Amino acid sequence: MSSLVSSIPSVLLNTGVRMPILGLGTYELVGREEVYQAVDAALLFGYRAFDSAAMYQNEAAFGRALRELLPKHGLTREDVFITSKLDSKDQGEKAMEGALYSLSQLDLGYIDLYLIHWPGTDDLDETDQRNSDNRAQSWATLEELHAQGKLKAIGVSNYTPAHMRELMQSCKVPPAVLQDEFHPKHIQTEVRKVCKEYGVCFQAYSSLGKGNLITDPVVLEVAKNCERTPGQVLLRWAVQQGVPVIPKSSNPERIKDNGRIFDFTLSDADMDKLSALDCGRKYCLDAALVV
Repeated sequence: MSSLVSSIPSVLLNTGVRMPILGLGTYELVGREEVYQAVDAALLFGYRAFDSAAMYQNEAAFGRALRELLPKHGLTREDVFITSKLDSKDQGEKAMEGALYSLSQLDLGYIDLYLIHWPGTDDLDETDQRNSDNRAQSWATLEELHAQGKLKAIGVSNYTPAHMRELMQSCKVPPAVLQDEFHPKHIQTEVRKVCKEYGVCFQAYSSLGKGNLITDPVVLEVAKNCERTPGQVLLRWAVQQGVPVIPKSSNPERIKDNGRIFDFTLSDADMDKLSALDCGRKYCLDAALVV
């Protein structure tokens, strides 16, 4: 078994369950062979968390790969942490159907963490008040499935501080995780402040800014000085702040490199240098206009 296994730390969620601070993102991983190769490499190199979504259209291939590969690596279902997400087309009255479909497609017995993927609803304008009503209905559905043990933890993705405060005023079960875009050019100060206020784990996606940040001069300078890749520097910058990351790749060597972020530390000066890049630059969709 890889030496990486014991070196991946975890964060404690408000459900009392621990979530690995490093996971494999599966966005744009499609096709049985590509998914199988990525999961096989990730398990080999010590990854124990995997992030999928109904929208990615890979839940079935991903679940099948895990069922086949866990025994190969001497692991059981309980050894891995699986995240998936409700498609925005299923917001509201279709939420139960959508969540049950994810459970069926993955076919892993339960989902460790299930998120509302987007605060809006497909086919509704961002300013349509029904977005808010649908979010509330979706959350009530997730709470129900959480109570049944089918979703061990529930959370949200791409929620703004306003969306979070709205949810906290009405929920019976608070979200365990808020997953959002996070990198040195978008450090999400206000969102992270709200998460801390409510005891919600803030998790990063798009840690490399969709690849745009690996050629940034400041990132390259820090990487050169600490003899690491730009990707490792960007991931380390996040986890050194206690923020879990889910870098995506189908390349086994890249998956291995992305896992090698726990055997070095960035200096305070380098952390500050990277954080100073913040300019509110988003490379992914912005939910700020969704009411």
